Order: sequence, then structure tokens, then C-alpha cells
Amino acid sequence: MRPLSVVAATLPVLLAACNPASGPGAHGAPGGGMPPAAVSTMTVQPKAVLAPFEYTGQTAGSREVEVRARVRGILRSRNFTEGGTVKKGQSLYTIDPAPFRAALAKAEADLAGALARLEQAKRNAARLRPLYAEKAVSQKDLDDAASAEAIGEADVQAARARLLEARLDLEYTRVEAPVSGIAGRSLPSEGTLVSGPDVLLTRITQVDPMWVNFGIPDADQLRMRSEAEAGRLLLPKDGRFEVRLRLADGQVYSRTGWLTFSDVRVSGQTGTSDARAVIANPDEKLRPGQFVRVTLTGATRPDAVLVPQRAVLEGPQGKFVYVVDEKSTAQARPVEVGEWAGSDWIITGGLKAGDQVIIDGVMRIGPGAPVQAANVNGAKPAAQAAKQ
Repeated sequence: MRPLSVVAATLPVLLAACNPASGPGAHGAPGGGMPPAAVSTMTVQPKAVLAPFEYTGQTAGSREVEVRARVRGILRSRNFTEGGTVKKGQSLYTIDPAPFRAALAKAEADLAGALARLEQAKRNAARLRPLYAEKAVSQKDLDDAASAEAIGEADVQAARARLLEARLDLEYTRVEAPVSGIAGRSLPSEGTLVSGPDVLLTRITQVDPMWVNFGIPDADQLRMRSEAEAGRLLLPKDGRFEVRLRLADGQVYSRTGWLTFSDVRVSGQTGTSDARAVIANPDEKLRPGQFVRVTLTGATRPDAVLVPQRAVLEGPQGKFVYVVDEKSTAQARPVEVGEWAGSDWIITGGLKAGDQVIIDGVMRIGPGAPVQAANVNGAKPAAQAAKQ
């Protein structure tokens, strides 16, 4: 056990060691406290960056076509696979053509009879003309012959129209695909009596190209317009944004499209304006009804200030960053932020070119704390530059 005198002599030394105002650090470190904290800084350098805009959208076929029969008859066969790909002009259904072949034969016979009657009327009129000149027949006989010839010509035209109609009806027994795309479910089955255009047979969805429908919030449009007027945002010419899609599994669709429509009206229910993009889909990887993330690219910010997200802190008064002043101390600087650009914040207010922003080591400092800064982009801190 130590003597009491030794403990009493040691106690002042221990107390002095625990006092931060004493010891070598009180004279050797700037500020009379702990040595300056080592931090990493970056020099604010405005530059042009892309300004993408992202929204939630849903795919839709560029054409949704209803397939209907044009004639009445018994559905004899279905000539496609439900849910499969069909080509324009491909036969989808066959309606029993037998009655229409008979109608076509009758129309051909009617035309032949009308032509024969017309020839007979022409011969009669030709015989009566020289007889009338010799006063051998009356004016009425000649007029009747001329009228019979005119009626014959009209009958021929009517017969030809009926023949054309019969041929069309026979052709319409072959129900063709009006567009290329994906066939839907067949509604009637074989053997069903189809009454005509009022009966829906199936639907075809054209998936190449594909439409992507989405809504642009009114607040985004107002912000774009105000920033473009202020020169902080450059929009693509004629509003022709390039479009990229991110699928539900996180994959980015390999092809890009273009914004082709943006409605001027704002929905009172959603507060958005309808927009539509068109994108090629030759391999049919996109299907109608898919939810996707739509990214509009083509806009740029000509003089954007970027700061890593980790350097932006949240305080009672809002967001702020630490900057190094000419005395090599950290000072809190309130900032205004816009959207993200990758892993950076776009700073819209509070910083200017040449500011030294602390990006690493912010958790070890406070306002007015001395720092030892190492600049990551090669620029010298303001304190060092002022000494040279």
C-alpha cells in the first residue's frame, strides 16, 4: 500500500494532465485546444450537367384494333393462335363462303342478262332510226326504243354494282388482320352465327412501336419554365426529350424513344398533364400494361454547382454545408438544394465559385473549429492561397 504522501504528491500532476488548458497542447496547437481536424475539401466549380426528369409510366400498344366481321354468316374456322403474333393481312377467321359464292354466281348471271337486254334494245333502236326517217314508224316508236336502250344501260350498271358487292362479300368471308401485333382472346367459337360488324371477334394490339403514357406534375412544369426563363435550365429544342425506360426488375430497356405528346391541360384530379413517349419494340420485350420508370433526358444546367450528398447536413434552419474560410476554420453555410445528380446534390443557392466545401470529416468539427484541409481537386484552400 502506497504512503499517503505519495498519493498527495501525484494528485496535482494527474489533475494537470486532465486539464485541457494545460500541457503542451495549450501552446503547440492553433486555437489553444486540440490540433486542427483533418478534413477533405473540394473547390466549387460550376459546370454544365445533364438534368434528367423521372416519372412513373405505363406501356400501351400504339394501336388497339377491334376485329369484326363485315358479313353475316357461320364462323367456320379460327386461323390464328390466341396471344400470338399476327401480321397485317393474315387470315384470322373464315366465314362459310358457300352462300356468298352462290350470290356471286347469281350476280354474274344478272349482269349477263342485263347486257343481253341492252344489246337487244340497241338493235331495236338502230332499226327504227332509218324507218323513222322514211316516215315508216311514229315518233313514239322511236322514243320508246331510245328509252329502252337507256333503261338497258342503267340495268347493266346496276347489275355490275351488285356483282361488285357480291365479290366483296365473298372476300369478306376471309377476316384479315388490319395491323400487325399481338392477337387477343377469340370471343366467338367455331360454328357461331356471326351477325356482322356488331359482333366483336378479337382485338389486336400493335406493340412496335410501343407507347408509354405518364403524367408530368404541374409543379415540375412550372419549375422547368421558371428555371428556363432564368437561364438556369436549357431545354431541348421543341421540347423533344429523349426517353429511357427502367423496367420493374431494375433493368434499363436497351432502346430509347422520344417524347411525342404533352397535353396543355392539367388534370383536376391528379394535378398532372398527360404525356406520351414512343419507343421501338421490335423484339416485343415490352408488353402493354407494364409499369416503368420514365426518364426524360436532353435538358442541361449550364452552370450547376454540385456537392456530394454526404457534405450536405440538416440543421434547425434547413440544409447547410461547412466551408473553410481564410483563417482555416470551418464555417456553416446555409444552402438551397435542387434535385440529385447521381451521388451529388445540385446546389441552387448559397455557394459561389471558389468556395472550399468540406466533404469528408464533417462529423468531427463544428462551427469555428480549426481544420487542416486537403483539397481533393487539387486547388489550394483559401488560407494557403492568401499566404502566397
